[in-house]
Amino acid sequence: MISKEEVIRIAKLARLDLTEKEIEKMQRDLSKILDYFDLLKKAPKPKEEKQRLGDLKCARPDEIISSYDIRDEIIASAPDKKDDYIKVKAVL
Repeated sequence: MISKEEVIRIAKLARLDLTEKEIEKMQRDLSKILDYFDLLKKAPKPKEEKQRLGDLKCARPDEIISSYDIRDEIIASAPDKKDDYIKVKAVL
């Protein structure tokens, strides 16, 4: 069980003013919490399974995809243009 002095120290760190009754209740509550953590430490852990990557020979081949520049098509289809730019009305 957690000691009264430990509860008082924790309360002081948390800047709590506890009455004698609250200290006793806190002792019981914190002891239950710590007991539960001890129980969790003793619980069996699931066995870790190794992750398989599969056959890497079946991976897709690398393909070099040439970029398709549609900039010229966009400028050509614009209703109003100047040089290599699309002209639009000023928005203020």
